Amino acid sequence: MTTIHNLGFPRIGAKRELKFALESYWKGDSSRDELQALGAALRQRHWENQAGLDLVPVGDFSFYDQVLDTSFMLGNLPERVQDFHGDALDNYFRVARGRSAKGLDDHSACCGGVAAGEMTKWFDTNYHYIVPEFKADTQFTLDASRLLEQLAQAKAQGVNAKPVIIGPLTYLALGKAKDDSNKLALLERVLPVYAQLLDTLSSQGVDWVQVDEPILVTELDADWQQAFRTAYQFLSAAKVKLLVATYFGQLLENAELAATLPVAGLHVDAINDRDGVQSLIERLPAYKVLSLGVINGRNIWKTDLTAVLDWVEPLARQLGDRLWIAPSCSLLHVPVDLDSEQLLDADVKSWLAFALQKLDELRVLGRALRDGRAAVQGELAANAAALAARRTSARVNKPAVQAAVAAITARLGQRKSAYAQRAAKQADFLKLPAYPTTTIGSFPQTAEIRRARSEFKAGRLDQAGYLAVMRAQIAHSVREQEELGLDVLVHGEAERNDMVEYFGEQLDGYAFSQFGWVQSYGSRCVKPPILFGDISRPRAMTVEWITYAQSLTKKPMKGMLTGPVTILNWSFVRDDQPRSVSCLQLALAIREEVLDLEKAGVRVIQIDEAALREGLPLRKSQWQSYLDWAVESFRITANGVQDQTQIHTHMCYSEFNDIIASIAGMDADVITIETSRSDMELLDAFESFQYPNEIGPGVYDIHSPNIPTEQHIVALMSKAAERVPAQRLWVNPDCGLKTRQWNEVIPALRNMVAAAKTLRAGFFR
Repeated sequence: MTTIHNLGFPRIGAKRELKFALESYWKGDSSRDELQALGAALRQRHWENQAGLDLVPVGDFSFYDQVLDTSFMLGNLPERVQDFHGDALDNYFRVARGRSAKGLDDHSACCGGVAAGEMTKWFDTNYHYIVPEFKADTQFTLDASRLLEQLAQAKAQGVNAKPVIIGPLTYLALGKAKDDSNKLALLERVLPVYAQLLDTLSSQGVDWVQVDEPILVTELDADWQQAFRTAYQFLSAAKVKLLVATYFGQLLENAELAATLPVAGLHVDAINDRDGVQSLIERLPAYKVLSLGVINGRNIWKTDLTAVLDWVEPLARQLGDRLWIAPSCSLLHVPVDLDSEQLLDADVKSWLAFALQKLDELRVLGRALRDGRAAVQGELAANAAALAARRTSARVNKPAVQAAVAAITARLGQRKSAYAQRAAKQADFLKLPAYPTTTIGSFPQTAEIRRARSEFKAGRLDQAGYLAVMRAQIAHSVREQEELGLDVLVHGEAERNDMVEYFGEQLDGYAFSQFGWVQSYGSRCVKPPILFGDISRPRAMTVEWITYAQSLTKKPMKGMLTGPVTILNWSFVRDDQPRSVSCLQLALAIREEVLDLEKAGVRVIQIDEAALREGLPLRKSQWQSYLDWAVESFRITANGVQDQTQIHTHMCYSEFNDIIASIAGMDADVITIETSRSDMELLDAFESFQYPNEIGPGVYDIHSPNIPTEQHIVALMSKAAERVPAQRLWVNPDCGLKTRQWNEVIPALRNMVAAAKTLRAGFFR
């Protein structure tokens, strides 16, 4: 009998209940007990959603981040929060976001706010985790209370629970040493705590534990490979059975290592590593379970159930009870329920599967493997019909767009002059001071903005009324920026619900959900658009808004666009053609918008590529191919303009050292990046690489409500000037300000402008 199981479930709730509960708690509008009760209710519902599976994950629910949960479970708290008032939940949120709930931080005399933990991308996804912090003297102590509480709730509900934990090697690999210590040296300290955890779970009647080790799909040197052998030999004495779970990529040279670890089972991502499965089976000891991830946990397209069965049925005969099937990874990365989508285009909807529908697919596959295909004949026929309709749809395949991509030449990606010549013309035209100040694009999305957008979409506000509200918000943003003394202004993006969805809504080839939310970090959720067909731009998308904003000021106004690579990486992308082809289609469409902005008199244009790095393959040996077409796509988008037009780009929360040459190859006139949480460490890349263009290292951590001081910003920029010539530095926040409130933004930007003035005084001294 083939076992069916799941690796993880979305925790935000079908209606984003967790998001709203967290934000209410942080504001002081609800209690800790109410937050905890909401968490328990969500877990109960999600376990009910997974009824019928043989094993159900427990411990995948988190109030902010599963990596941060692991840090607290292992007793690895940053020193800066160890003496704070309040309980563990208060400290948990302080590490996550710089402070806990309003009313719990009234200890300014002794504690005040705290620097939030560094945040970065979870492998190649758009989920962000809080980076563990290590020092040579880091010690670990077990606190399994969170996991045990969830396990007890699951057992009371009758759930056949499979606790989920992040494995010791992945945890160490994801962390950052805050000194010169070797992270692997901590393995001998953390392993006894993991062993204690497994013994604790065994005492609670647990049979299987899922240990997530996704770094097995990355390139591991000999030390890390040996560390895996050491770790799992040490943990093999546990009384529970361990299922080591890998996902997001291929095992390749790590297949032998993974197959021979002394554990009871191994999960592999058969979406990405199907070609490696048969050779892996040949390496597996006869006792070991093989779990195959046969349903894509990262994307939302229906699974070809017949094709999966054609492949898996022989494996089921070969492996018998040792074969398990599951989604490829946790379903954290997809929306909850397609059935809630009442307005989604019917054709497109018929091609999709969200988390609940993926579990239905899993049940169909499990029943077919156990009882034969005849038992699910109707489900298989409906699935095949939907897939055939998608393959032949004229809405998916557009010859004119395909011809435009085929006609791309190298000339489209070249600026008219080299950067040095352009920079001189731009300086003469824009006349900006040293250390020019700007923001990344968005300003707070106020309740008034959200209400107007909602009423407009519902038909309760007409076009003229909506336009009036948005123009008033844009005018307010411009006035505030002028009063603050910023040098290059933005229109504030009041009209934009999301930096990707907004553009997708105006491009042919996209569809949109109402409730297709996925978690990006904490309470931050995004609703990725669905790229289902060939892409084209029917009309201008931003020109009217930007030119209106420019009419309100004599200062330069940035045109704000999202770049093709980010639109691609933050969308649910079609799986029936190479991603590179879809990206080139997007590049041609956004290029048209860039040229229209320039024709309208906009001479500073920012093309955000926040997600450039997260599209990197997990293996460095595969990076160059991706970087080649990603950089080409950006250059096609940006480089049709005149020399006097200044092109900016922005990148979020990314390590740059190992791709700095490709970033330079983008040839943007100005790049803005996150550096405040990393204390300017990201600029280390610019010490050994002579980056030729201008840089705006972010000095204001917009993901925290804490307000940076003028002195702090000056100190950060002084560090930046040690790595980058001062004449090429800009001063700006880390990212857009849409998630903050005006009462936080104004003092923060006031301090930023004051810091720039202080820096200029030193610059000219």
